[in-house]
Amino acid sequence: MLGFQPYETFQLLIETGGVDRTNTLLIAACDAYARRGKPTPPEMEQFEALAGRLFPIAGPQARAKGAAILGRAEMLSPALEQLVVDNIGEDLNGFLAGATELSEPTMLEIIARYDVPGAATIAARDDLSNVVLAKLFQMNSRKVYRALASNLAIVPRGAYLSALARSAQMDHLVAESLAKRSDFDAALLAPAFFDLSDVDRVKVIQAFAHRETPKAPISKTIEQLTVANQELTKALMKLFSENRRPEVTRLLSQITGLDEVRCGQIAHDVTGASLFVILRAFGCSAYDGLKVLIHATSHDSERSRALADFATLFGNVSPESMAYLMSAWRGEVNLLELNKPEYKPFTETSRRTPSNTLAPAHNPVVDQAIEALARIGARRAG
Repeated sequence: MLGFQPYETFQLLIETGGVDRTNTLLIAACDAYARRGKPTPPEMEQFEALAGRLFPIAGPQARAKGAAILGRAEMLSPALEQLVVDNIGEDLNGFLAGATELSEPTMLEIIARYDVPGAATIAARDDLSNVVLAKLFQMNSRKVYRALASNLAIVPRGAYLSALARSAQMDHLVAESLAKRSDFDAALLAPAFFDLSDVDRVKVIQAFAHRETPKAPISKTIEQLTVANQELTKALMKLFSENRRPEVTRLLSQITGLDEVRCGQIAHDVTGASLFVILRAFGCSAYDGLKVLIHATSHDSERSRALADFATLFGNVSPESMAYLMSAWRGEVNLLELNKPEYKPFTETSRRTPSNTLAPAHNPVVDQAIEALARIGARRAG
């Protein structure tokens, strides 16, 4: 093999030298193999025999160093890959992440011994077989699921989709990763709505645009509410304009059946996203809803853009779909029903088109309406 003395020479050196010489030979041999490039089958077979003899009799530090060097080789046979995994020690995750190719048996071995850091590293690779994926999804580990949620090479569908959606309900980092994906239905993140960023909350709402949803259990509560929409918006506008958010919390709790902690989050959400869901679920129009949002939100330089986006959303999402989203907050629905054909989004998101389908921020008509509402809002609240 190029880069080596004849195998017989190494054999003689091993037999006539001590551990120190063996350590030196191991590191030198691994370095020569790693620099060799792509070996021929006979060369790989020769080195396998040599490495298989050197590794067991070398010292611990030399084995770890030799394995780290060997792990950088362009090509490893299953036997050599096993030697690396068995001897590399603390550098194992670096090898698992950086290896150009990693055999399925090696991946399954790491998963089988429930090596969570190693499994999470494997979960981030883009060459996972269905067998490996199935084993990874069976692991009850947040680290593993966070890696799976961020791995764009994994198509979220079937059982994998269900598992990721359930994980998002329990881990906000999984929810955040899934919200950034264009191939994941953001509607399935409804239970994690309050764990998401302002932008991602709007993505969840957008996912219900022009979309049929199953009958929401909370719809009965909404239908039985005797307060008219105009009275409700007038009361909310007055409370927000006077910054009486604790009273808003109690009012929301009475009309929605949500617990006070959740209603407190909605009342103090200065982005307006969660309040939008409530207003639209109760059938508020853009005009009435914006009157409330103007006084409930605080956007500074982004105020016009945010309100313009909400104005568009009032027209794109139905009261029924927002009632369904509210029921998801209450844990009353099985969100995976949204995968049924009849509940699929009207327009599938394409990787070639922007995911943000909201109207431009500087729509003159919307801007004029917002300015007019801002002028009359306080007067009508009085």
